[in-house]
Amino acid sequence: MNTATPTLNRAAPAALDLLLSRRSASAKAMTYPGPSAAQIQQLLMAASRAPDHGKLFPWRFILFEGDARMRMGELLVECLASAEPQATAERVEMERQRFLRAPVVIAVVSRVREAIPIPEWEQVLSAGAVCQNLLIATHAMGFVANWITEWPAYNPQVKERLGLKPGERIAGFIYIGTSSVALEERVRPDLSKIVTRF
Repeated sequence: MNTATPTLNRAAPAALDLLLSRRSASAKAMTYPGPSAAQIQQLLMAASRAPDHGKLFPWRFILFEGDARMRMGELLVECLASAEPQATAERVEMERQRFLRAPVVIAVVSRVREAIPIPEWEQVLSAGAVCQNLLIATHAMGFVANWITEWPAYNPQVKERLGLKPGERIAGFIYIGTSSVALEERVRPDLSKIVTRF
């Protein structure tokens, strides 16, 4: 059986339109519905088609949905108590609710392998490409997404509790859902100021 992927040998203007219309949505303004289990599987498959020098798959995913988002909130509260024992009740409650802002949150974990011919920088960039693929695929499905890190991505205790190993770090938490407000266009770069010709 031939399992090769068909080569795209024709123009795809709809794909360009998709890229040119993509924008992030605020996680705070997300609501239901979110992607179904089948759609999440498709999102992860699309994300995994990122450039990957050496076929290392230098990334993995942690999926938060349903009650897992509440459990993550409690984990954050516990880690906050260690890092900031003076945190206010409002701050504690904000952390408890952090992962409830969207129906689905996908953590992309960058996992760099050292002492191999593939540069570490390229492995890190591959994880970033995975995050971007998730954003584009989410947009293609008609949902909204936001790629953010915030303090949980950098807190050693959070990373340990999530099972991150040495050489692993969180490239981003991708919040996915439906926007409860109209999305506004943001300022985009002036290409004349950032493009030079060699």
